[in-house]
Amino acid sequence: MALPDEYELLYFYNESQPRRRWLWRYAPIAIWIGLTFWASTEQFSSDNTDKVFRPLLVFLFPDLSRDSVEMLHGAIRKAAHVLEYAVLAGLLARALLGSWTPLVRRHWMLLCVTAIVVLALADEFHQSFVPNRTSTIYDSLIDVCGGLAVLLPIWLFHKLLMGHMSETRYF
Repeated sequence: MALPDEYELLYFYNESQPRRRWLWRYAPIAIWIGLTFWASTEQFSSDNTDKVFRPLLVFLFPDLSRDSVEMLHGAIRKAAHVLEYAVLAGLLARALLGSWTPLVRRHWMLLCVTAIVVLALADEFHQSFVPNRTSTIYDSLIDVCGGLAVLLPIWLFHKLLMGHMSETRYF
């Protein structure tokens, strides 16, 4: 089944690309996952990031109370969860929408969401074994929300502008 010209132009898909080009699609995902799991180590525990953010926040906002600084530090840490998985979702969508395999292109959204959920849970599981780190299902939920914040607009764009609802199954 041939893909429409708009699809090829938009996602830089070309069936004549050699299969070794998969590296350009999937290597950034592997690197980002590695960075995400590195961020789950003790080096990025709340105590260690506090040493960086507390002085910075006090410098930028000298009138903030101690409680406000702690609250902002926590918000920055949660925003990092969102950002980590938003970037991962974008990389996954880029790779899967540009895949040479029609089945992968057809089910890209399901594959992306599944990968985000599995990696978020694995990340929290990993943190449960790391000293000075806490592991909560709520952080996994925040991670998934970060991924969905990127995937849903891509899905809507794909659905509305590409008009392939009859060909493409999203779930």
